[in-house]
Amino acid sequence: VCWVIIMIVKKKLIKDNMSDKIVNEAEQKVTLEGIESLNVCAILKKLNITNRVFYNRFNNIEEVLELVYQKIVLKLREIINSQYDGKQDFFEYITEMVIKTLELSYDLKMKFNLYVFDNDSITDNNYLWYTTRIKELFEYAKTKSLIKDVNVESLSYAFWCFCRGYNADAVNRFNKDEAIEKFKYSFQYILEGIKK
Repeated sequence: VCWVIIMIVKKKLIKDNMSDKIVNEAEQKVTLEGIESLNVCAILKKLNITNRVFYNRFNNIEEVLELVYQKIVLKLREIINSQYDGKQDFFEYITEMVIKTLELSYDLKMKFNLYVFDNDSITDNNYLWYTTRIKELFEYAKTKSLIKDVNVESLSYAFWCFCRGYNADAVNRFNKDEAIEKFKYSFQYILEGIKK
C-alpha cells in the first residue's frame, strides 16, 4: 500500500500540446454549457482520447478547471492593465475599461460565472492584484487633481466590490447589452461623486 502511495505522489505529469487541447476543450465546454457539463468522460469523448492520455497530464478535472480559471483571470487582467495615455478623458477611460471586463464576463464565462467568482473571493492574489491596479489609477487621478482628496485604499476596495459584484449578478440577470447600459448609467453617478 505504501509503495502505491509513493508511486502516485511521484507521478510526473506530461505538459504538451495535448494538455493544452484538454484545457481549451474544457474552457469551451464550461463557457458554452456550464460547469456542470464538464467531466473527464466528456473531454475524452470530444477529443477522442483515452483515460490514460488524460490522467498522464492531469490528476483530476479540478486541475483542468483551475487552468481554465487562470486563463480567464489573465484575460481580465490584460484589460485592467491597459495604460492610460492621458489623451482620453480619464473617466471615460475608466468606464470603458470596466465595461470591457463586463463584456468579457459575458463572452468568456457566463456559464462559468459561479466558479470564477467563488475563486475570486478566496484568492488573495487576485484581490490584491485588482485593488492595487485600481489604487494606481486613483493615485494618478489625485496627482492630476481629477478627483477629490479621497482615501484611495478604501475607494479602491469599494470600486472592486462594485464592479465584481455587478459582473457576478448581471451575467445571470440581464443580456449583455442591457447589463452594459445599466452599468454605464450607474457608474457615471459613482464617478461623479469623486470628481473634483
